[in-house]
Amino acid sequence: MTKSLVACALALTVAAAVPAVVLTQAQKADSDAVAAITKLENDAIKAALANDSSFYEKTLASDYTGGTSFGTWDTKSSMLADMKDAKNNKTATQDLKDLKVRVHGDLAVATYTSTYDATIHGQHQARTILCTDVLQQQSGSWKMMATHCSQAAK
Repeated sequence: MTKSLVACALALTVAAAVPAVVLTQAQKADSDAVAAITKLENDAIKAALANDSSFYEKTLASDYTGGTSFGTWDTKSSMLADMKDAKNNKTATQDLKDLKVRVHGDLAVATYTSTYDATIHGQHQARTILCTDVLQQQSGSWKMMATHCSQAAK
């Protein structure tokens, strides 16, 4: 076998392996992102139960918008104010089910079902909601950009 034929065969072997390496790296990055967002979503439940506004302070984007299952809008500042008013806003129980995370580069979409029992603006509320969260990776951490929840069918 001539040297040029060996070099050509080696080049083709390397060229064929590069897409597999790139794909494996992309799959690893997506897997890491799914794990980070899954943790974030579960930590959000823990923070709601503990009225931990510091979690939301660091996790919500500065221009965060949330559409509630009551047909109202939340912002980062309104969410933080509500969390700090524990007399009128307190989550007694909440769970997270059917979490699915889809990653698209530095953007991700998380969908899930949540059932909660809480006092919201001084009113007792207990319901199951379907939610979609949009997140973006900013400076190495995931920030929640937007949320929309609707009451689940009974």
